[in-house]
This record gives sequence, structure tokens and C-alpha cells, in this order.
Amino acid sequence: MQALEVIELEQKAQLVRELDGHVMRCVRDQNGNHVIQKCIESIPTKKIAFIISAFRGQVAILSMHPYGCRVIQRVLEHCTDEIQCQFIVDEILESVYALAQDQYGNYVTQHVLERGKAQERSQIISKLSGHIVQLSQHKFASNVIEKCLEYGDATERELLISEIIGHEERNDNLLIMMKDQFANYVIQKVIDICSENQRVILLSHIRVHAHALKKYTYGKHIVARLEQQFGGVYYY
Repeated sequence: MQALEVIELEQKAQLVRELDGHVMRCVRDQNGNHVIQKCIESIPTKKIAFIISAFRGQVAILSMHPYGCRVIQRVLEHCTDEIQCQFIVDEILESVYALAQDQYGNYVTQHVLERGKAQERSQIISKLSGHIVQLSQHKFASNVIEKCLEYGDATERELLISEIIGHEERNDNLLIMMKDQFANYVIQKVIDICSENQRVILLSHIRVHAHALKKYTYGKHIVARLEQQFGGVYYY
């Protein structure tokens, strides 16, 4: 691996060709994955086409692997040939519902949300919408939902927030989420990023549940925080 840091580019490309046929074995290896990561970081994508193409059809599986997920993230960061690497993102998007809930795959999903193109973010959000309340209560997926809120555009945020708030004043989603050890962080993110109009609706919904929420560890924190920010906003 040290050699990859000091030798000339052509020598690097020649050296790594010896990995051809062994890429997947290296990716899954405790030490080998570092070599693959270093190749992706330090050699232009065109010269390591055999490494990238070894991942075809395997991206979701690798994204759910403790070492593979790091390698996939390096490809997303360092790919210098968009056409050659497009299948990586496409395969992530195909399996995003499963990846969002995986202990390693959720990091790959967050990576695309943070650094991907607007249409890739939109695809992730549309594939997860309809399941926002359930995913927010999940240890790993809740982090992905927070990133959807943070990096989505105004229309996407509106979609996500309205799915959480619903249209009924006595909507149970909010109560369920504010009591939950993971989903309460999603609600805190909503409070931070929502529009003024959404905040008014949100507060009116929370007001309905304020007394009940004070009995719960997580709900109690949100009520206290809102009282601090907006004063006695809950009581008629």
C-alpha cells in the first residue's frame, strides 16, 4: 500500500492490474479493502476500470458489508468518469429501502443524499416516502430520514413533513415519533428546518399532546425545548 503513495501513476496502474480477478476478495478482506480504497483514491477511474466493473450487480451487497461500504463510498467520492460509475448510484437507488435500514448501508445512502445530484436525492426521498414514520423509529434509517429533511429541497421537505404531521389535528404519528428513542431526533430536525408556516401547524399539533408527552423521556425534552424557544406556546 505504501508503494501506491510514492510510485508514478503508470507504475501504480501496472501494479494494481495484478489485483484483476481478486477485487471482490480484497474488498471483503480486513487489509485488502484498504488497498482497494487507496487505488480508488489515487488512480484515475479510467485506469482501474476492472476494479469498478467488478462491483457491477454487487453494489447493494457491498454497501451492507463492513468493509465494502467504505469502498463504495470511496468510489462515490473519487470517481473521475461519471458514465463508468453511474451504475454504482443506480444500484444504490434500486435497493435504497433496504440499505437505509442496514447498519452499513445507511452510511452509503446518507453519502448519496449529502453529495449526490438533486435527482438522486429526489429518487431516494420518493422511494422512502410513505414509510417515513416507520423508518424514523428505526435505529439506522432514522439517520437517513434526518438527512432527507436536511438535504431535500423545499417541495421534498414539505412532502416529508406533511407525511409526519398528517391532516388530522389529533394525529398520532407525532405522538408516536416524539415518544420514540430514534424518531424524536427526526422531529427535532423537523423543528429546526421547517418553514414558519409548517412550524405553526407543528406547534398546534404538539400542543394537543403536550401533557401526555411530558411523561416520556424523549417527548419531555422536545416539549421543554419548544417551551424555551417559543414560550408558553402549548397552553390555551
